Amino acid sequence: MSQSTLPFIPFTKPTIDEATISAVADVLRSGWITSGPKVLEFENALGEFLEGTTVRCFANGTATMKIALQVAGIGAGDEVITTPISWVATSNVILAVGAKPVFVDIDPDTRNLDLNKVRKAITSKTKAIMPVYLAGLPVNIDELYAIANQHRLRVIEDAAQALGSTWNGKRIGAKGQHDLVSFSFQANKNLTTIEGGCLVFNTERYGTDQVKLAEKLRLQGLVRSGPDGMEVDVLGGKNNLTDVNAVIGLYQLRQLEQFQNKRAMLAKYYFDKINQTNLVNKGVCLPVANFENSNWHMFQIILPLQSLGKTRSQVMLALKELGIGTGVHYPIITNFELYRRLGYSPDSTPIAAEIGGSILTLPLFPSMSTADIDRVISGLEVVLA
Repeated sequence: MSQSTLPFIPFTKPTIDEATISAVADVLRSGWITSGPKVLEFENALGEFLEGTTVRCFANGTATMKIALQVAGIGAGDEVITTPISWVATSNVILAVGAKPVFVDIDPDTRNLDLNKVRKAITSKTKAIMPVYLAGLPVNIDELYAIANQHRLRVIEDAAQALGSTWNGKRIGAKGQHDLVSFSFQANKNLTTIEGGCLVFNTERYGTDQVKLAEKLRLQGLVRSGPDGMEVDVLGGKNNLTDVNAVIGLYQLRQLEQFQNKRAMLAKYYFDKINQTNLVNKGVCLPVANFENSNWHMFQIILPLQSLGKTRSQVMLALKELGIGTGVHYPIITNFELYRRLGYSPDSTPIAAEIGGSILTLPLFPSMSTADIDRVISGLEVVLA
């Protein structure tokens, strides 16, 4: 079969089985399609998955992070330390609550926040650290919380890509192990509800007041009492998850371990096959081969663009011609016009600037085969020759 007749390999693809489709149909037939019993069931299932922690679901993973900032009391005049290599929502929500993002450079190997540089960026205005676990790989959680506790800072973990990832044998978000943790269930994530997300609370340390506030912020600030009582005492939004989304999440959660195992197997195959080629000698940088903590949400390489004499766009288009999809996760946030107008510059985080300009996400999803990976690697060899 020629390259032109082979099926296109996207960089990601959700796995939705017939049982899930049937369950969605059942919800649609039930007449209760907005937030209802399936959302509650999904929250409880996630809480069990995370060893008994308190979980609330929301319409998306942007709402979860904004509400996390709000319940932590972060607002005007406060600074939040974060990474410039993330989906722009990470820093947009900081701006949205009136606070200031402080971008710290990344570790060139993990591509996550450099915690040594985080220490140096803390000022009297710093109120929180918001790490991002790129591709599902967490930062050093012990060191992160040592810094936060030393300086009495809140931690809002942007674990959008890290459901099922671990630290010291415990899942990210496990009961009593963290502060506020945000997960996304957007279409590309290891577990999808099409759109959606959840926020994990540490009620052991902070009690339940933050949970109650998050519930109010989730739906217009509303509190109901009795058959007709309503009260609004805070400005909330429209951030509730529907039962249609939740039932997809329930069926995805039952398959998550299977998804994760397949992703890890495919990632190992990528390493094995790439190391049999000349790609690394050509300057292609591979991710950290961490099979203890990462959920392998993505497999990302760094392209040696300068030595190649090609742009990333040219590489992506050439691979597309061979039937191979790729992605960019992520361009550096501080190069966006909005952030330039606010006085930010990529020059302040040179490692992030270089990686943001050359990172490339290769296909990785549970329904892939090793033959698909062979095609991806062969395509890379051709395009990078």
